Amino acid sequence: MKQRSSLLNKIKDQLLARQAEMASDLSRSASEKVSDGQVQDSGDEALSLTMEKLQDSLQQSEISELRLIEDALNRLNRGEYGVCIDCEEPIGEIRLESFPYAARCIVCQEAFEG
Repeated sequence: MKQRSSLLNKIKDQLLARQAEMASDLSRSASEKVSDGQVQDSGDEALSLTMEKLQDSLQQSEISELRLIEDALNRLNRGEYGVCIDCEEPIGEIRLESFPYAARCIVCQEAFEG
């Protein structure tokens, strides 16, 4: 029991650190411009549009991960972390260490994705 508590504290610290890092990254990328607005030719314009789409896609991916982290932190605060939201069985420690915002055990996650 003490070992599981130690693991949960370690994971909580990792989640909080990742949350802060991502918030900083999102803030920085939101203020960065992909181009200066002075497009020289159609090739430059195409590259600029592609880079903007890539940046938007990366931001959306980071926002999705940030939501997963916030959900995991909420489950930690409610004492529900580490328990599968579908079957209510404990999620394996190895899974939690490698995917700290996992909400489902491997079996339920595979069924969910399947």
